[in-house]
Amino acid sequence: MKTVDGAVNSRLVEVILLTGLGSQLVYRVGEALPRPLQPGDLVRVPLLNRTELGVVARHGTDQDVDASKIKNVLELVRDQAVLSNDLLKLAKWMHPYYAASMESILETMIPVAVRRGTKSKIKKFLRSVGPVEDAILEEMQKRAPKQAKLLQFLRDQIAPAPKVALLKRLGVQPSSCSALVDRGLVEETSARENRVAYEDEFSDGASVEESLELVLTEEQSLAVDSLRASEKEDKFAVHLLHGVTGSGKTEVYLRLMESVLKKGGGVLFLVPEVSLAPQTVDRIRARFNKLGVETAVWHSHLSEGERLDAWQMVAEGRARVVVGARSAVFAPVKKLKLVLVDEEHEPAFKQEETPRYHGRDVAVYRAMLAKCLCVLGSATPSVESVNNVKQGKYILNRLTKRVDDRELPVVHVVDMRREILKKNRMVAFSEVLKEKLLLRYEQKEQSILFINRRGYSKSMLCPECGFVAYCDHCSVTMTYHRTDGQLRCHLCGFEKVAPTRCPTCNSVKVRWQGVGTQRVEEALLHLLPKARIVRMDADVMGRKNLYRKILGDFRRGQIDVLVGTQMIAKGLDFPNVTLVGIVEADLSMHIQDFRAGERTFQLMVQVAGRAGRGDRAGEVVVQTFDPSSAPIQYARRSEFDGFLEDELEQRSELGYPPFRSLIRQVFMGLNPEKVTFYAEHWVKKVKATLDDTVEIRGPVPAPLEKIKDQYRFHVWFFFPRGKLLASRLFELRKDFAMDKDVRDFIDVDPVSLS
Repeated sequence: MKTVDGAVNSRLVEVILLTGLGSQLVYRVGEALPRPLQPGDLVRVPLLNRTELGVVARHGTDQDVDASKIKNVLELVRDQAVLSNDLLKLAKWMHPYYAASMESILETMIPVAVRRGTKSKIKKFLRSVGPVEDAILEEMQKRAPKQAKLLQFLRDQIAPAPKVALLKRLGVQPSSCSALVDRGLVEETSARENRVAYEDEFSDGASVEESLELVLTEEQSLAVDSLRASEKEDKFAVHLLHGVTGSGKTEVYLRLMESVLKKGGGVLFLVPEVSLAPQTVDRIRARFNKLGVETAVWHSHLSEGERLDAWQMVAEGRARVVVGARSAVFAPVKKLKLVLVDEEHEPAFKQEETPRYHGRDVAVYRAMLAKCLCVLGSATPSVESVNNVKQGKYILNRLTKRVDDRELPVVHVVDMRREILKKNRMVAFSEVLKEKLLLRYEQKEQSILFINRRGYSKSMLCPECGFVAYCDHCSVTMTYHRTDGQLRCHLCGFEKVAPTRCPTCNSVKVRWQGVGTQRVEEALLHLLPKARIVRMDADVMGRKNLYRKILGDFRRGQIDVLVGTQMIAKGLDFPNVTLVGIVEADLSMHIQDFRAGERTFQLMVQVAGRAGRGDRAGEVVVQTFDPSSAPIQYARRSEFDGFLEDELEQRSELGYPPFRSLIRQVFMGLNPEKVTFYAEHWVKKVKATLDDTVEIRGPVPAPLEKIKDQYRFHVWFFFPRGKLLASRLFELRKDFAMDKDVRDFIDVDPVSLS
């Protein structure tokens, strides 16, 4: 709405409501607000007979509105804007690209505690006022010994002491403290409490040596020089740092961060897993605390209070470095000059709930908006990132050698078919792996055993009639957990008591099939009864900060063998680990996904890279039922270029990403016929609307056809790169009437096709 002379009315703002209306409404800025509003402010506004939260999108409006019906903004929820201009622009890009509503994107960007308007905790401090004479203390000790005890303690302190903790420690009642305050001998002050994650200690045992700058190898120096040259240009650029495991990528990151921080810039450092955050934070704090640089931690395992305080530190510019998982890409970093994405190939960077964004790709776009440098690092870069190098979009820096000329670990591939024939039964460990585990334990060296399946075994099987225990609600077998005798579905959580007889033929021969982390742990206890063995998987990682404790104990040598799933497979650096065993290397290969080979190769190289990172040589034992498969053979020889050439050739022939873009749309509901009906009608509508540059496959049942009683059918859309098909589908979907019992979602650049 404009005034008579055509100027934009500065008293009006457009607000994006977080209620799902799908449009921006116009409100008036009332006189009662504490300051003028700006884009990115979080406000409370009236809507019909209720109030709603919204984000100010812009000043003024081009909408044709009736001035008499415009209502006032009721409240400014937070003193500072919750979204910067760049984050607002990022949200507006994500909206059409990922076919997600603006409100779902804004809710993802703004932490819950911030949206609620939660205030930081106020902490009270005590300090003595002026010099306290000994005579006063002596008199007080006779009359009020608790007061004297508190006053004497405060007299000897240089800085104010936290009130609650101090009174508890000294056993002093609040009334004694109040009496001293009333007499003017003690002063009570208040300050906002900042709960800083991982501040109490080096969580994984990081040493003081890690705060020192290491001598760079020639390759590291070349990489640092190249990255610093791009950073100094103050314009957008993306570098892919491809370095073998143990080649010192983190030290390159730290040198680059130092350049940025000394010039007053901010840094965003993304890691794929929460378990990697403590180790990264420790190294950054050890290096940069001496420069007065605060580091904030940002991920889903933080408490609401920790998340709020981290946001406050970053939004106010007190923390110039943010380290976190996927959602940290939305942290409101001031003067952002560097974006780092470590292990950029990891599927964990893809959000599997609306909005289904990819953290790596959003990080690249955010760096473009900030006109700054983005560095993607990995020992096994994604096919998409390497293709961007080939297309000239990214700059490649390579580290081909480990630091100190350490050798890559020797890899032994064991054919488990032969092991089973020898023993005439399924076994968890080959003879080779057993021998090497015993040897490493005797030499007081540490080992890691990796299997990408938790539980005791894959399922329960009856050899008499072929019965397999499937979940009642999902189209997957249930996993047997021996510790409590339960069969458990890892998709929906359904569980039931494991049968002792076959439910179909009543045979007593029903037994487990396959191997899980629990069975590996049990086999280890038989092999190494005196060893200190710890298992890390989703079944035992429920307690907050347990990651930190276990990894810290492992680094300090208090654990001999660590058994785990993907959470121990990447990024962790333990110098005394000399043996890594991959118990079933085939698990990621036999899935209906064109990325199965790439995932298997990446996982093997990453897990193997945990061995031999210290002064002692490392070994890797790979147990597989398909030893001749290309991903396993390429990984055994660490031949990334050969693997990539084969993979790109196959993808090109089939027209898979990165040669074409892919959108996956999933329809789901309780009635499979009804789901199929609407999915088929949707495809007909789309085919009648889109041109022939779009190839449509489906609808067909998804590989996981049923999850939580919901039958799932999916459709694939292949289309030329650069074409914004998602926004077109999003708009078409608005006009497509569908039964309320059928739901769907659109997944752009899908990572999981199950």
